[in-house]
Amino acid sequence: MTFKKKIICTLIGSLVLVSTVVAQDEHPRLFLNRTDVAAMRAAIGKYPLFDVSLRLVKPKIDKALAGPIDVPIPKDAGGYTHERHKQNYTEMQLAGVFYSITGEARYADFVRSMLLKYADLYPTLGRHPAAAGEAAGRLFWQTLNETVWLVHATQAYDCVYDRLSAADRAIIESKVIRPMAVFLSEERVHEMDRIHNHGTWSCAAVGMAGYVMNDKNLVEKALYGSKKDRSGGFLRQIDLLFSPDGFYTEGLYYVRYALLPFYTFAQVIENNQPELKIFEYRDQILKKALTSALQLTYTNGAFIPINDALKEKTYLSPEIIVALDIAFSRSGQDVNLLPVAVRHNEVMLSGAGVDVAKAIAGKKAPKDYPYKSVEYTDGAQGKDGGIGVLRYGPSEDQSMMIMKYTGHGLSHGHYDKLGILYYDQGREILQDYGSARFINVEPKYGGRYLPENKSFAMQTIAHNTVTVDGTSHFSGDVRIAERNHADRHFYEARDDHFQVMSARVTTAYEGVSMQRTVAMVRDNLFEKPIVIDVFKIVSDKPHTYDFPYYYLGQLTSTSVKYRSFDRQLSLLGTQNGYQHLWKEAEGNASGAVQVSWLAGERYYSITSAADTSTQVFFVRIGGSDPNFNLRHEPAFILRQEASSHVFASVLEPHGAWDGTKEFSEHAGSSIRSVHVAATNGDATAVEISGVDGWKCMLLISNGDGSESAGHTLVVAGREYTWKGNAQFIKQ
Repeated sequence: MTFKKKIICTLIGSLVLVSTVVAQDEHPRLFLNRTDVAAMRAAIGKYPLFDVSLRLVKPKIDKALAGPIDVPIPKDAGGYTHERHKQNYTEMQLAGVFYSITGEARYADFVRSMLLKYADLYPTLGRHPAAAGEAAGRLFWQTLNETVWLVHATQAYDCVYDRLSAADRAIIESKVIRPMAVFLSEERVHEMDRIHNHGTWSCAAVGMAGYVMNDKNLVEKALYGSKKDRSGGFLRQIDLLFSPDGFYTEGLYYVRYALLPFYTFAQVIENNQPELKIFEYRDQILKKALTSALQLTYTNGAFIPINDALKEKTYLSPEIIVALDIAFSRSGQDVNLLPVAVRHNEVMLSGAGVDVAKAIAGKKAPKDYPYKSVEYTDGAQGKDGGIGVLRYGPSEDQSMMIMKYTGHGLSHGHYDKLGILYYDQGREILQDYGSARFINVEPKYGGRYLPENKSFAMQTIAHNTVTVDGTSHFSGDVRIAERNHADRHFYEARDDHFQVMSARVTTAYEGVSMQRTVAMVRDNLFEKPIVIDVFKIVSDKPHTYDFPYYYLGQLTSTSVKYRSFDRQLSLLGTQNGYQHLWKEAEGNASGAVQVSWLAGERYYSITSAADTSTQVFFVRIGGSDPNFNLRHEPAFILRQEASSHVFASVLEPHGAWDGTKEFSEHAGSSIRSVHVAATNGDATAVEISGVDGWKCMLLISNGDGSESAGHTLVVAGREYTWKGNAQFIKQ
C-alpha cells in the first residue's frame, strides 16, 4: 500500500474519534488549532509538496516509536546527552503533529511516555554539570536550550492533551512544564527580560507554557516582562530588536535563529488572543524581518556572515521554513516568497504549510527570488546606522557588495565598523571570517564558541576595514561599542550601472574620523562591474593605519617586491587579533599596489593607491592557534603611517579559467594604476588609469549627504563640477 493510501485509510478510521475529541475541548490550540488539523487532512494526496513533507518526517518518527525512549541524565554541552534531549523534543513535537493528523494512539502514547519520563527526571536536576556562566540550565548547559525544549514540548503536550488522563496531565504540568516555566521566569528572569534572542526564546517558552496550562500570569509575563509593565517581554523584544524596516540588530545568522521563536510564538498568540493582532504589530514588522533576512542572503541562499555567524547557514535552514510558511499564509500570500519555498522542497506540517504547498501546486511561484540592491537601517528607531547591499547581474552570476555600518549587535557583535564583503560567481571573494565555532562538535570546546572567537574573529583586524594603532574599534570593549554606531552618509542604487554607498564613524577611535565610500560601476571598459573602494581617514595626530583585504583564492601575481618568510614565520603582533596572523611576506610599495588571485573560474585584482611610504604585508590566519581552531586563509594588508590619509582601491573581476579544458584568458588586470587625485573637507577625487591608456574618475562628496547639492573640486589645475553625492566620469 502506498504512503498516500496508508495515511488516507488511517484518517478514515480515526476521523470520528478525533473529531469528537476536538468538538469537546479546545486542544490543540497552541501552534496548531482545529482549522490547521482539518486543512492538513484535506491536503493529503492533493498537494504534492505537503505529501513530500509528510514522507520526509514519517519514517523518522516511526523509527523513534519503534525504539526505546532514552531520557539521559545531562552530562555534556554538545555530546550524546545534549543531542539526545534535542532529538527527544523534536520527536515529541512531530509525534504530536502526527497524532493530530491521524488520530493514531501510538503517537500520543509516545509523547505521554516521553513527558512522564521527563517528569521523573526534571525535579532531580540541579545546575547542569557542563554549565558556563550565569545562564546555566538544568536539562541543558545553557538556559537557551532549555527554552527551545519547552517550546517544542508544550506543542507536543497540546496536541495529545485530550488523549491524556487528568492524572497524567497533573504530573506532566506539575513536574515538568510548570517547574521549567517558573525556573525560566523567576530563577533566570534576567535572561527572559534581556533584549536578545535568548530573551525571545524564553518569552516564547514561558508564554506557551502559560497558554497550554491556562495560566494567565505566565502569559502576561511572557508578553509584557517579568514585572508585567512592558519593560521586558515578547512585545518589547519586537520593539527593540528590529529596525523599522526589519533589520535584526544581532545580524543575519541570528535573525535566522530568532525568527523561529518570533514566528512560532506569534502564531500561538494569534490562535489564543487574536485581538492583539500580532502579525499587524509595528506595521507588519515580522514580515519585514523575514524579507530583510532573505534580501541579506546571496543568490545561493547563504546568509551574509557579519558578526557571529556560521557560513554553512542558508535560507534552507528549518527556522526559515517555519517563518516563510507563516508569513506567506498570514500576510497576503506574497508569491515572491515562493521561489525560496520551492528550494526548501518541504513545508511545515500546519495550515500555513498547506497554503504554501497549494500555491506551489497551482504554479504561482516565480522562477527566482527577487533580489535587489537595498539598504536597511539599524536600531529600534532606524537611527543606528545600517547595512548597504549593491547587486548587479542575474542570480546565476551576480556581483554583490556589502558594507556594514550598523550598531554593535549585542553580545554577538564584532568590532568592525565600515567592513565590507564581496560575492561573485556564487561564492565569497572578499570574506568576513564569521565566528570561530564548530557548533555541536563536542571535541571543539564542547561545540561552543572557541576562545579564538574573541581573540580573533571579533577583532577589527579580522575584517576588511581599517585598524588604528593596532587596537580594535572601541578598544574591543562591548560596553563602549554598544553605545556607539556608524552613520549612514548616502546610498544610491537607482542606476544599476552606477551604484554607490557611503558611511562614517567618528567614535571608533578618539580623534579619528573615518568615511568609506563604495561604488559598483558597470561600464564597457570592464568585463564585469568593478568596485571602487575609498576609505578616507582624518586625524590631527599621526597614527598607524592597517587596511586588510581577506581574499579567498590562489594568489597569482603582485606588483609588490616582497621578502618571503618561507623558512620561518613570525606573528604580525601580540594582541587584538594580530597574534593570530602569520606574516608570510612583506615589502614596500613603489607605486600603485596590485594583487591578483584566482577564485573559481575567474581572476580578481585589487589595485590600490600607494607610494614608497606604504608597507604591504601578506598574511595568513592561523598564528597562536595550537588547537587548529582557525581556518588558515590569506589576506594582504596595506599599512600607512600618517595623520590623515585616503586609501583608494579598485576591485576588478576579469578573465576566465577552465581547468578541465586547460583554458585561461585575460589573467591580467586592465587597470594600471589608482591614485587619489585630490581630497579636502568637501570632496575627494580618485583617478583610475587603464593599461590601454583610458582614464576615469570617481568624485565623492565629503560633506552632508545630498542628492541636489553642488560641488566643485580642482584636480591638477582642472575644475570639476557636479551635483549630488557622487559621480563617475570618463576622461
